Formats: sequence, structure tokens, C-alpha cells
Amino acid sequence: MTSTASSMDLRQGQAPHDQRPSWQQRLRRFGYVPAKDAPSGDVRDRLVPPYAEPSPRLWQVLGVPPVLAERITRWSGWGGPLLVTLMAGLMRFWNLGSPRAVIFDETYYAKDAWALVHRGYEVNWDKNANDLVLQTHGHLTIPTDAAYVVHPPVGKYVIGLGELIFGFDPFGWRFMTALLGTLSVLLLCRIGRRMFRSTFLGCLAGALMAVDGLHFVMSRTSLLDGLLMFFVVAAFGCLVLDRDRSRERLAAALPVDADGRVRPAGHVADAFRFGLRPWRWAAGLMLGLAIGTKWNGLPILIVFCVMAVLWDVGARKTAGARHPYMAVLKYDTGIAFLATVPVAIAVYLLSWLGWILSPADGTGGYFRNWAATDGRGGSWTFLPDWLRSLWHYEHEVWLFNIHLTSPHTYQSNPWSWIVLGRPVSYFYESPNPGADGCPANAGEKCAREVLALGTPLLWWAACFAILYVLWRWAFRRDWRAGAIACGIAAGYLPWFMYQERTIFLFYAVVFLPFLCLAVAMMIGAIVGPPGSSDTRRLIGASAAGVLVLLIAWNFIYFWPLYTGTAIPIDNWRSRMWLDTWV
Repeated sequence: MTSTASSMDLRQGQAPHDQRPSWQQRLRRFGYVPAKDAPSGDVRDRLVPPYAEPSPRLWQVLGVPPVLAERITRWSGWGGPLLVTLMAGLMRFWNLGSPRAVIFDETYYAKDAWALVHRGYEVNWDKNANDLVLQTHGHLTIPTDAAYVVHPPVGKYVIGLGELIFGFDPFGWRFMTALLGTLSVLLLCRIGRRMFRSTFLGCLAGALMAVDGLHFVMSRTSLLDGLLMFFVVAAFGCLVLDRDRSRERLAAALPVDADGRVRPAGHVADAFRFGLRPWRWAAGLMLGLAIGTKWNGLPILIVFCVMAVLWDVGARKTAGARHPYMAVLKYDTGIAFLATVPVAIAVYLLSWLGWILSPADGTGGYFRNWAATDGRGGSWTFLPDWLRSLWHYEHEVWLFNIHLTSPHTYQSNPWSWIVLGRPVSYFYESPNPGADGCPANAGEKCAREVLALGTPLLWWAACFAILYVLWRWAFRRDWRAGAIACGIAAGYLPWFMYQERTIFLFYAVVFLPFLCLAVAMMIGAIVGPPGSSDTRRLIGASAAGVLVLLIAWNFIYFWPLYTGTAIPIDNWRSRMWLDTWV
């Protein structure tokens, strides 16, 4: 009887409950599933999960013939993202030159970009240069006196490209930010599709970003943070694509049993070589462009590199490796480092080529002649003068950035970003009735504002989505949740080290794509997992649909504040939901 009772307490392939570690018993209450309890089967499906396809019942309900349904499904992987991107592009390019003014920090980057593409370095402009640019449509002489700037040149070169094509005016200096902002929506749709194995959820993530107010405003303003966001998303997408490609090669190298199923093999997984992995090199290029736009791309480089190496560990472990960490250290870490860090450094240095090639006699870029003047002597004179001068410049920029504490009306603490505590007003005018779009019957002055404010319901939903992905990562070991959490952390957490520094909410646009992925993942969970009952799916789909429609309505409601549209002052006040928004 004793032996029978004891055997009844055993599950197949598991230890008795009284022998299982206590931490597992506690975590099971929250949904933790140990790896050995995970469903087994074809290892290929675990390494490279198949994409979800719409249920045949959906097409039947919609009355779509089977042949047409097959074609829609086949083309939806690109068709859906392109439709979402088209919507995003139409909104972002609509009336892009309005307001016809130099708004907020465009006063720096638009003019710096124009100088860079013509002289190779930034210059000091006259105090009335903004008015002259608008009055002369950009036809004015570029000064030669070098200016001290604190951001690398990549983003300004990108802005300058639009100016070269369309002219030195508001449309010209906003063109490239609008273009890359639109393309970032396409990237996010495709990244989400690949991560979630669902075209619907991928397109949903992109659509959420398309209707986010902060992303919308940053895409229509000539600032650097929107460009930085694009390069970060592109780098992340390259790494996700590399993850799939490398796992496909690993799965192809594993043995197949008599039933045609791919089985784990320790001797293969421990010694497999992934090769050069071109998408990882492409990620290094994008990360170099990110750092060359703003320095806060550096912590993102570090986090993404660690994340990619841990993905390799997980792939080898799934394939049956007995020593996955040792195998990754032996075969993967070196090439992973070479493909990212040196590439990023090389791209960063190359972005300074205009400054490097400028004269070193005092007529070139700022500090270009430092090594030949104040920097003479010392123990590093064997290095090229341009490199020593650039290092000195970067050191001075570092000191400036960490000691920047000048008060600003719209500065905010990073604790408040996630709830949109203090948005930044880029532009504000109070036109009289009948002027500048203000209705003649307005009664009193109108308000015309461009406010860098995220769509409130999207960001507030993202607060819950962050908690969901953290739970999913910690207790379900879901790599997608971990990747999203890492993207948010890399773009957000470093700012908590500088809470006394003058910083702004619009810096958060860098991790906004990952917030949209988190919300899309949460909405997928609300709709229900595969195999759910019709009732469960109906309730979940209804709740998810209501949330998405409310977010879209919220974006439309705040549209006047995103586009500088003149509205009666009472309508403007009704949109100031928090006192800190004024």
C-alpha cells in the first residue's frame, strides 16, 4: 500500500511535490512553468514557431471564398503592414510645413543640419537667423564661425538630406523625420509579426504607434529623438531577424527521428557554428547610427548585445546543449562582439568625417585645432591630432551633459514620463477670431499649439502592459516579453541616474515602440490564447476592440494639439486633462 501510494504521488517525468524546490512551489501560484514541464514535441517548432493563420470560420463568416482567403493570407504578411504604414504616412505628411515657424529645438537642429551638409561642421548663426530663414526661404549666407554643439552629427546629416532635396524651410527640415517616423511604423509591424507569429498583432503594434501623439509630433518636428528611435527599432528588428535565421540553421542541423520529428542533440547543439550572421552586423551598423545621433544610444547597444547573446544560449539549450553557456562563450560571443561594438565605433567615427576633414588651423570645426594648440605635449601625442582633438571634444560634451541643470519650463522627472506628467509645448499662438484658422464666431481668442503629448489612453494602458510583460517574462519564461522589457529598460532606466539633469518627456519616444509591442501583447492575451472557447474569444475580442477604439478616439480628440490647429480656447482647456499639461 505504501509503495502504491508513493507511486500515485509521482507525475511522469517529475519529482514528487515534497521533493520539488520550494521556490518552484511558490512560483507556480503565479503561473511559473519549469522548462521540464513545458510541452515537448518537434524541437523545430520550439526553435522556429510557425505563424498563426486566421481560422477558416472567420472567412466563412465574412463570406470570403476559400481561394481568395488563401491569397489574402499569403499576402497579408506584407499587405497588412503596408496598409498601416500608408495610413501613418498620410497623417504625418499632411500639411507637414505647418506651422510655418521654427518650433522648439528646431532652432538648433534645422540650422546645424544645413551647415553640416554644406561645411561639414556646425556654425554660429545670427540671433535673427530664424526670421531670415523664413523670409528668404533659406537663401542666406552660411556663417563660418564654428559652433560648440553637444550632439553627434548623424541625426543632423539625416535632417540635412531633406533640406538638400526640398529646401531650407519647414517642410524640408521635417521631411526626413516624417519619412523615418513612417518607416518605423512599418518596421514595428514586421517586428511584431515576427515576434508574435501573428500578422494581426504585428499590425496592431504598428497601428498603435501610428496613432500615438508623441510619435506623431516627433515625426513632424525636426528633432533628433525621433531619428534615434528609428535606428533603435531598426537595430532591434535586425537582431530579431538574426534570431530566427540562426535558429532555422540550428534546427536544420539537428537529427530527425523515424516519425520525421526534429529531436534535440547535445553533440550538435554544443558544437554548432552559426557563421557570420549578416543581420547581426546590420544591427551593429544601426546601433552605430543610433549612438551617432545621440549618446543615449550607448546603453541600448549594451543591453541589445547582452540580450542577443542570451538568445543564443536559449537556442542551444532548446536544441539540447549540455553546456550552452560554454558553447556560446566559445563560438558566439567573439563574433557577436565584433559584429556590434567595433562596427558601432567605426560608424560613429565615420560620422565625424566632415569635422575631421575640416581645417585644423582654427577655421574648421569646433576644437578641431585643440591638439595643435592647448593639447600639445602629453603621453598621447603618438595618436593622430584629429583623434586627440575629437576625444577632447567628446570629454567636454560629457561634462556638459552630466552637469546640465539649468531650469526649464517643460523639464520633467523620468518618474512622470510613463503617465505623461509633463508634456512639452513646441509651439503656441493665440490667434484672434477670423485669423490663422480661428473661427470668426469663436468669441474670444483661439489656441494654436503643438504639444508633444503621447496619446493618454495608450500610455496609461501601457502601464498595465509593462506589468503584464514582466509577469510573462518572469513566470512564463517568454522571450518576447523579455525582449520588450529589455527595450523599455534600455531606453528608460538610464535617465533615472540623472534626475537632477534638465530632461524632457519627449526623450521617451525612444522606448515608445516597445510600449506599443507590450500593449499589443497584452491585447493578444485579452483576446485569448489558441484553443479558447467561442465565448471566451467573443468576450476577449470585444474588450480588446473597445480598448483599441478608445485609443484611436483619444488620438483624434487630441489631433488639434498635435497639428497646431486653431481651436476655441474653451476647447483647448477641455483637453488639458492634467494641471501639469498647461
